[in-house]
Amino acid sequence: MEKKKWYSSIPHPVVMLFGILVLITLLSHFIPAGAYDRIEVDGRQMVEPGSYHQIDPTPLSFLDMFRAIPGGFSSAILIIFVVLSSGIMFGVLEKTGMIENAVGTFVKKMGFERRMLLVVIMTYLFGALGVFVGYENNIAMIPIAAIASLALGGDLMLAAGIAVGGVTVGFGLSPVNPYTVGTGHTLAEMPMFSGWLLRSVLCFVALSALAYVNVSYFRKILKNPEKSLSIGLETKGFQLSKPLDTYGMTAKDWLMLIIFVGGLVVMLYGVFTHGWYLTEISAMFIIISIVAALAARMSGTEIGETVLSSVAVVAPGAFMVGLATSIKVAMEMGNISDTIAFNLAETLRDLPTYASAVSMSLAQCGINFLIPSGSGQALATLPIMIPLGDVLGLTRQTTILAFQIGDGVTNLFNPTLGGLIAMLAMCRISFDRWLRFIMPIVGVILIVSWLFLLFSVSIDWGPF
Repeated sequence: MEKKKWYSSIPHPVVMLFGILVLITLLSHFIPAGAYDRIEVDGRQMVEPGSYHQIDPTPLSFLDMFRAIPGGFSSAILIIFVVLSSGIMFGVLEKTGMIENAVGTFVKKMGFERRMLLVVIMTYLFGALGVFVGYENNIAMIPIAAIASLALGGDLMLAAGIAVGGVTVGFGLSPVNPYTVGTGHTLAEMPMFSGWLLRSVLCFVALSALAYVNVSYFRKILKNPEKSLSIGLETKGFQLSKPLDTYGMTAKDWLMLIIFVGGLVVMLYGVFTHGWYLTEISAMFIIISIVAALAARMSGTEIGETVLSSVAVVAPGAFMVGLATSIKVAMEMGNISDTIAFNLAETLRDLPTYASAVSMSLAQCGINFLIPSGSGQALATLPIMIPLGDVLGLTRQTTILAFQIGDGVTNLFNPTLGGLIAMLAMCRISFDRWLRFIMPIVGVILIVSWLFLLFSVSIDWGPF
């Protein structure tokens, strides 16, 4: 009898998320409700250390479990609309032919025989986008990797490994991540983005490991196409429609590219200068879509049909974002998140220094599934973990690195992270297929990260 593969038991993503929601509902009847007091710092709510206390039980009823679902969609509406608006923008640009021509020309110029090198380069490029641009800000860039991957002879899973994996690793381990490292340094009263060299090396090593896995997977499916994890997925709109040597950029393509890049430049300027976030990002995607459609002289009927067909493509991903967020809403309704965080912190108190550093990272891994927001998790846990690290003999820099590893690496397989689900949707990759691809490399990156963490303990990594 053939041995059953571990991934054959992975349920459908909708079933998986609903199962987690049921589990949270049951746990709310057994885990005491509790809360930390919050204080406002620079307009944001931060946990007050030592203020945890139990409150009146708030177990979720059968109806509450289902109320959490529309509550999740309401809470995630901004991310949901980013998915829809970026899908519309990509649909319009794809309709003009610009993206296909640009990718086809790029691959032709670089040379098809260098496709393994192109996979490595693209992995680092998307990693750099994660490091310097952010996370949800990159959702609209994901389909470009899908077209490039198929043009090189790969599949949609390779595209996800390049783009979704690259952005997630780059963002999660970024030495200049404002949400995790920046917030952590602010709370610890440390120089902003200090310790960037060690974090940069860790990020580069993790991206290198991901690039190796991407190339290995590419070689495997080229040799044995039946081993592809994307068999049966729809590739319409992502495939090149003519021979590679016939591609070139027309004046119209250059105009579309200028509109697209110009819009992204304006968006990034607003993000970094004026504090724009998801609402403004979505608005820019819509503006780019309208300007591109008008410049391409699309008729009103063409625009309308393109918008609706584009929404239809990304709608399943948008649904998954809302369903994933319902888990966070259920946790808040049951008031058990703070109780779990408090008890995880308490288990670290009697551990040796080296073990406490890795265990602190593991604790953050678990908490990340409850609080998938990097800055939200930092504000909820670091006011507890930083003083605890001081007691355990860990430098504050090491405590923040433990937090960053726990938050950043588990983002690769966190079903409650809306941005991850949204990006996978842009590649048309379901979460269960993604787990089959990404889990082995997650283990490697975690081990490498913990070795860096232990090294930071051994050198009393500072400045303090």
